[in-house]
Amino acid sequence: MKKLLPVAGLFLLLIVIRMYEEVLFYDPLIDFFKSEYATKALPAFDLLKLLGFTVLRFLLNTLISLLIIWVLFQKKEIIKLSGVLYLVLFVVLMLAFYVSLQISEAGNYMLLFYIRRFLIQPLFLLILVPAFYFQLKK
Repeated sequence: MKKLLPVAGLFLLLIVIRMYEEVLFYDPLIDFFKSEYATKALPAFDLLKLLGFTVLRFLLNTLISLLIIWVLFQKKEIIKLSGVLYLVLFVVLMLAFYVSLQISEAGNYMLLFYIRRFLIQPLFLLILVPAFYFQLKK
Protein backbone atom coordinates (compact mmCIF):
# COMPACT_ATOMS: atom_id res chain seq x y z
CA MET A 1 0.00 0.00 0.00
CA LYS A 2 2.97 2.33 0.65
CA LYS A 3 3.90 1.96 -3.02
CA LEU A 4 0.48 2.93 -4.35
CA LEU A 5 0.72 6.69 -3.80
CA PRO A 6 4.19 7.18 -5.35
CA VAL A 7 3.33 4.94 -8.31
CA ALA A 8 0.03 6.77 -8.82
CA GLY A 9 1.88 10.11 -8.71
CA LEU A 10 4.41 8.91 -11.28
CA PHE A 11 1.65 7.58 -13.53
CA LEU A 12 -0.01 10.98 -13.20
CA LEU A 13 3.21 12.55 -14.51
CA LEU A 14 3.07 10.25 -17.54
CA ILE A 15 -0.55 11.27 -18.08
CA VAL A 16 0.35 14.98 -17.83
CA ILE A 17 3.08 14.52 -20.44
CA ARG A 18 0.54 12.87 -22.73
CA MET A 19 -2.17 15.48 -22.07
CA TYR A 20 0.12 18.42 -22.82
CA GLU A 21 2.20 16.82 -25.58
CA GLU A 22 1.19 19.40 -28.17
CA VAL A 23 2.32 22.24 -25.90
CA LEU A 24 5.47 20.63 -24.50
CA PHE A 25 6.94 19.02 -27.63
CA TYR A 26 7.54 19.89 -31.24
CA ASP A 27 5.87 17.10 -33.19
CA PRO A 28 4.02 17.89 -36.43
CA LEU A 29 3.25 14.18 -36.73
CA ILE A 30 0.70 14.39 -33.89
CA ASP A 31 -1.84 16.20 -36.04
CA PHE A 32 -0.76 14.31 -39.15
CA PHE A 33 -1.58 10.92 -37.62
CA LYS A 34 -4.88 12.24 -36.24
CA SER A 35 -5.98 13.10 -39.78
CA GLU A 36 -6.73 10.96 -42.81
CA TYR A 37 -3.03 10.53 -43.42
CA ALA A 38 -3.05 7.42 -45.60
CA THR A 39 -2.82 9.26 -48.91
CA LYS A 40 -1.11 12.48 -47.75
CA ALA A 41 2.56 13.33 -47.85
CA LEU A 42 4.33 13.85 -44.55
CA PRO A 43 4.00 17.42 -43.29
CA ALA A 44 6.97 19.75 -43.49
CA PHE A 45 9.11 19.44 -40.37
CA ASP A 46 12.46 20.45 -38.93
CA LEU A 47 14.24 17.08 -38.73
CA LEU A 48 16.72 17.99 -35.99
CA LYS A 49 14.03 19.64 -33.89
CA LEU A 50 11.70 16.65 -34.32
CA LEU A 51 14.46 14.19 -33.39
CA GLY A 52 15.54 16.34 -30.42
CA PHE A 53 12.04 16.61 -28.98
CA THR A 54 11.45 12.91 -29.57
CA VAL A 55 14.64 12.16 -27.60
CA LEU A 56 13.51 14.52 -24.84
CA ARG A 57 10.11 12.86 -24.60
CA PHE A 58 11.64 9.38 -24.60
CA LEU A 59 14.05 10.40 -21.84
CA LEU A 60 11.28 11.90 -19.68
CA ASN A 61 9.10 8.82 -20.10
CA THR A 62 12.09 6.55 -19.43
CA LEU A 63 13.09 8.37 -16.26
CA ILE A 64 9.53 8.23 -14.90
CA SER A 65 9.22 4.58 -15.97
CA LEU A 66 12.46 3.65 -14.21
CA LEU A 67 11.23 5.41 -11.08
CA ILE A 68 8.00 3.41 -11.24
CA ILE A 69 9.99 0.19 -11.63
CA TRP A 70 12.19 1.19 -8.68
CA VAL A 71 9.22 1.94 -6.43
CA LEU A 72 7.56 -1.35 -7.35
CA PHE A 73 10.57 -3.67 -7.10
CA GLN A 74 13.41 -1.82 -5.29
CA LYS A 75 16.12 -4.05 -6.73
CA LYS A 76 19.26 -2.61 -8.30
CA GLU A 77 19.54 -5.54 -10.71
CA ILE A 78 16.10 -4.82 -12.13
CA ILE A 79 16.90 -1.12 -12.57
CA LYS A 80 20.21 -1.94 -14.28
CA LEU A 81 18.57 -4.43 -16.61
CA SER A 82 15.74 -1.99 -17.35
CA GLY A 83 18.23 0.78 -18.06
CA VAL A 84 20.12 -1.41 -20.51
CA LEU A 85 16.90 -2.51 -22.19
CA TYR A 86 15.73 1.11 -22.50
CA LEU A 87 19.10 2.11 -23.95
CA VAL A 88 19.02 -0.66 -26.55
CA LEU A 89 15.39 0.16 -27.36
CA PHE A 90 16.29 3.83 -27.71
CA VAL A 91 19.20 3.26 -30.09
CA VAL A 92 17.33 0.79 -32.30
CA LEU A 93 14.10 2.80 -32.41
CA MET A 94 15.78 6.18 -32.98
CA LEU A 95 17.74 4.75 -35.91
CA ALA A 96 14.58 3.16 -37.29
CA PHE A 97 12.64 6.41 -36.73
CA TYR A 98 15.25 8.46 -38.59
CA VAL A 99 15.34 6.02 -41.51
CA SER A 100 11.57 5.71 -41.70
CA LEU A 101 11.23 9.51 -41.75
CA GLN A 102 13.55 9.54 -44.74
CA ILE A 103 11.96 6.73 -46.74
CA SER A 104 8.25 6.81 -45.86
CA GLU A 105 5.90 7.34 -48.77
CA ALA A 106 2.24 8.29 -48.88
CA GLY A 107 0.06 5.33 -48.01
CA ASN A 108 2.89 3.50 -46.27
CA TYR A 109 3.20 5.13 -42.84
CA MET A 110 2.34 2.29 -40.47
CA LEU A 111 5.97 1.46 -39.67
CA LEU A 112 6.71 5.12 -38.94
CA PHE A 113 3.53 5.35 -36.84
CA TYR A 114 4.44 2.39 -34.62
CA ILE A 115 8.12 3.24 -34.25
CA ARG A 116 7.13 6.75 -33.19
CA ARG A 117 4.51 5.33 -30.82
CA PHE A 118 7.13 3.27 -28.98
CA LEU A 119 9.40 6.32 -28.72
CA ILE A 120 6.84 8.80 -27.41
CA GLN A 121 4.65 6.57 -25.23
CA PRO A 122 5.78 4.56 -22.18
CA LEU A 123 4.69 1.27 -23.75
CA PHE A 124 7.84 -0.54 -22.69
CA LEU A 125 6.81 0.00 -19.05
CA LEU A 126 3.65 -1.99 -19.72
CA ILE A 127 5.83 -4.87 -20.88
CA LEU A 128 8.51 -4.71 -18.19
CA VAL A 129 6.39 -4.44 -15.04
CA PRO A 130 4.38 -7.64 -15.62
CA ALA A 131 7.53 -9.43 -16.82
CA PHE A 132 9.48 -8.54 -13.67
CA TYR A 133 6.51 -9.31 -11.45
CA PHE A 134 6.08 -12.73 -13.08
CA GLN A 135 9.82 -13.43 -12.80
CA LEU A 136 9.92 -12.54 -9.09
CA LYS A 137 6.86 -14.69 -8.33
CA LYS A 138 8.34 -17.67 -10.15
